[in-house]
Amino acid sequence: MLDRLLARLHRQKSALLRVLERPEIPLHTNGSENDIRAFVTKRKISGGTVREQGRIARDTMFGLMKTCAKLGVPFYRFLGDRFGIPGETSVPRLPHLVTAAPA
Repeated sequence: MLDRLLARLHRQKSALLRVLERPEIPLHTNGSENDIRAFVTKRKISGGTVREQGRIARDTMFGLMKTCAKLGVPFYRFLGDRFGIPGETSVPRLPHLVTAAPA
């Protein structure tokens, strides 16, 4: 059993040591888990969606909300700008914000 484990570790050596090539990548998944926590809570409370279109809309809105939060852009201000609500200040497009964001 130990030999099989060592053989498997040896086969995956390059993947396991990838962190040495990319030290900026965290060694834990806490950030990713925190990103989906609100989504999972909402899904548990609501019991999911009735249709596929509802699931796609919910996932899109949560993704936009999390992206705006990470970039420091108020989500409702972002939506107001995109929907053309009068009085909303202009918010740059998300691709521009993402590429300009510090790593």
